[in-house]
Amino acid sequence: MNNFQESLLEALEQLWHHKLRTFLTLLGMIFGVGAVIAMISVGEGAEKEALKLIDSMGVRNLIIEEKKIDVERLKEVRKHSVGLSLYDVQASLETLPFVTNQSSEKSIEVHTLFSQHANGTSEVIGVSNSFRELSRLTLLEGRWFNENDEKQYRQVAVLAQGAANELFPRGNAIGQSIKVNHLWLQVVGVLEDKLLSKDSFQGVSLGGDTQRIYLPLQTTLKRFKFKALASEIDRFKLELTSDVSPQLAAVALSHLLDRRHAGEKDYQIIVPAALLNQHKETQRIFNIIMSCVAGISLLVGGIGIMNIMLATVLERTKEIGLLRAIGATRSDIKTQFIIESFTISALGGLLGIVLGFILATIISTFAGWPVAWSFSAVLISVVFCAAIGLIFGLYPAIKASKLDPIVALQRD
Repeated sequence: MNNFQESLLEALEQLWHHKLRTFLTLLGMIFGVGAVIAMISVGEGAEKEALKLIDSMGVRNLIIEEKKIDVERLKEVRKHSVGLSLYDVQASLETLPFVTNQSSEKSIEVHTLFSQHANGTSEVIGVSNSFRELSRLTLLEGRWFNENDEKQYRQVAVLAQGAANELFPRGNAIGQSIKVNHLWLQVVGVLEDKLLSKDSFQGVSLGGDTQRIYLPLQTTLKRFKFKALASEIDRFKLELTSDVSPQLAAVALSHLLDRRHAGEKDYQIIVPAALLNQHKETQRIFNIIMSCVAGISLLVGGIGIMNIMLATVLERTKEIGLLRAIGATRSDIKTQFIIESFTISALGGLLGIVLGFILATIISTFAGWPVAWSFSAVLISVVFCAAIGLIFGLYPAIKASKLDPIVALQRD
């Protein structure tokens, strides 16, 4: 242990004696390790965020949306298909055995929205009472809709937290009234903010917008007017059993809807599980590319270590000869140079860890990408860095240990 400590101190002294050369050698290791840590941290953060966003849609759900079609084309489509309807939802439940639950949505074109305290700008949507469960929404206070609200066309509303704060700045929204266009509605519940970083994932709405107001679907269809060519509902979700592949379920559902819509593709089916797989594949490609870049940087750093150690062997040839002459073994010389190369790589690794955290923080701040600090990223980087130092320092160490002490002492 004492010999190791002495060798380590001597290695640090040698590196400090050639500060600029040591720093230039360290750069490859620093940037390589920093890139690995930043890449893994950003990659894991993105994956966790994607899982969170996908979970809000429901990995076991299928989402069916009305497709946007220009007016002239829509007139032709409506000769064959009425668009998405509650009958499509009912047919899916009755025909497809792997469907266990459903929720439907219909957006309202808002002209007027206010309470006695403030005006509002929130989106207003009519939803079925199972919407909250399938969209992973949590009540903050009050209640959600029930079957009686639907059957009796009750004029009630549940507010997202942002909408509640906007319409009722002083709080206490429960029991108060809001007006949407011509209709007064009583607030019966307020939802907890889902705290999602995005309101959509790969173009798909997540339903996590804090500026939303929800009404019972039947009340919406009964009390509000919609455009003549509009479909009965804009969107519906289907929850699937755990024993069926969402992709296969989407194919079966597509066949059913094609028959019901006379072959008109006025809808689109979104498979959250497929979006997740697509995201993972993109992330995997990104990780491979960044790993190659980081590996090249570490390789360059390793070559730099070998270069400086070979130069050190030439510079210290007389010193090596003197050490051999006073009793140092070849093993002692080899150990000394390996410790020096390892010290360089270790310093590069430590500084690279600092750089990696700084890079990840900068990326998170300016690019808005989530990061997740990973102990495995740090461990992998340090181990790989240490291995580079040992591998590339081994040849110079062996070369130094094989020097003939008599020849070394005579070297100018």
